[in-house]
Amino acid sequence: MKPGYSLAQIGLHWLVALLVPVQYLTGGSIERTHHAVHMSMTPAYWDVVQHHLHNYGGMAIGLLMGLRLVLRLLQPSETSAPSSWSERAAAALHHAFYAAIIGQACMGVVASYFWFGIAPYHVVGSRIILAMVTLHLAAAIWHTVVARDETVDRMVFPLRKRSAEDL
Repeated sequence: MKPGYSLAQIGLHWLVALLVPVQYLTGGSIERTHHAVHMSMTPAYWDVVQHHLHNYGGMAIGLLMGLRLVLRLLQPSETSAPSSWSERAAAALHHAFYAAIIGQACMGVVASYFWFGIAPYHVVGSRIILAMVTLHLAAAIWHTVVARDETVDRMVFPLRKRSAEDL
């Protein structure tokens, strides 16, 4: 099996993977809530709840991704440097995920608490991340169904300490 990730890295990956769809499901509430307020109306209760879920969920994702980045820097993967174009593309996508998701969380905080004018860029960022997630899922499916390799196993099964027999 290829070298993998620690249990903490895997747990953070899947926690973010569960939280990101919540952002897409609750994002529409932001516009509805702000529209109601601008029209001097009381926003729907469920929209306000979703608005809060979206804001605090986004902050949680940003913090979790920051923690993932710190762990990644402190516990780098034991894989060799990418040699093929597909390995370089995968590495670039993973680096882009860190930048895009942490940047997206920061833009969300700015849009919510400091300057709503950044909101259109936040929407564009969400579409970019959706495209990246689609590519990431397609690659995971390809590795599982077509290549039939152990790439996806690295994010499912925690890294085990090497025993004396493995050396």
